Amino acid sequence: MKAELLRAQHLTKYFPLKGGRGKVHAVDDVSFSLRQGETLGVVGESGCGKSTLARVLLRLIEPTAGKILLAGLDLSELTARDLRAKRREMQIVFQDAYASLDSRQKIGNIIAEPLVVHRIGDRKTRRERVAQLLNMVGLEPDAANRYPHEFSGGQRQRIGIARAISLEPKLVIADEPVSALDVSIQSQVLNLMVDLRKKLDLSYIFISHDLAVVEHICDTIAVMYLGEIVEMANGETLFAAPKHPYTQALMSAIPIPDPKRRGSPRIVLQGDIPSPENPPQGCRFQTRCPKVMPKCKTQKPEQHLFEESGTPHLVRCHLYD
Repeated sequence: MKAELLRAQHLTKYFPLKGGRGKVHAVDDVSFSLRQGETLGVVGESGCGKSTLARVLLRLIEPTAGKILLAGLDLSELTARDLRAKRREMQIVFQDAYASLDSRQKIGNIIAEPLVVHRIGDRKTRRERVAQLLNMVGLEPDAANRYPHEFSGGQRQRIGIARAISLEPKLVIADEPVSALDVSIQSQVLNLMVDLRKKLDLSYIFISHDLAVVEHICDTIAVMYLGEIVEMANGETLFAAPKHPYTQALMSAIPIPDPKRRGSPRIVLQGDIPSPENPPQGCRFQTRCPKVMPKCKTQKPEQHLFEESGTPHLVRCHLYD
């Protein structure tokens, strides 16, 4: 079994509202661990806190509470200087590839920028490294002399991936990296990420709202709702037997590309996600849950641990009290 690379302990992020009128509960008491070479998928509806979690893990946003341990080192205690050096080991791929690339810079300079910032190599070795990275992500070396607007969406995302792996990180956080791409291009980019994980022994945190995509690439899946992780298990277990009513509803919405097969009945959730400024008391899902009980409205559910096929399955729900 490989060593643990990342551990989040009771990670919390609140954003204060203007005038002291309260706070937005973006991420609330999130804990998980990730081993070297594995991929953790984080799924949930828009606004559930996935992207905020990604930025807190990288300390692009400072956490309100909790710890982030990278290979046993507490990132929350590092100075700005020490954290900058540690960033070589953790990088991010953004959802909007075009917005994340400087339109005034050539691709070669964009990919080489992390090497310049961390003072790695001279001009010649950087050019060689850029050519190597472009080849690794399936682009021709002469792409280094062109600008971002000259590439398609899928190609721009490949450039973003090349920049992310330029420093040979241990961890890459991918924030919905294929959601803006055509379905045919999505599969190409996903296969590229899988190949790079094997070749470079990368660990991923893969954020998405598309469960079918997450099933393809992730070892473990965490389901978020309104800032909390409500269920977490390995992919096979979660798709075979989801336990939380929210996860069951998400699973029922996955289309099956075979007209002869019929999936489980569709579970349609009523109402909208409550505001993170004023989350419900008790269980945060109780306003939309088809299996709500009286105590769900007053008592916050505890996290229950099931051991299935030798792997842990965590569920935060009163149904299993």
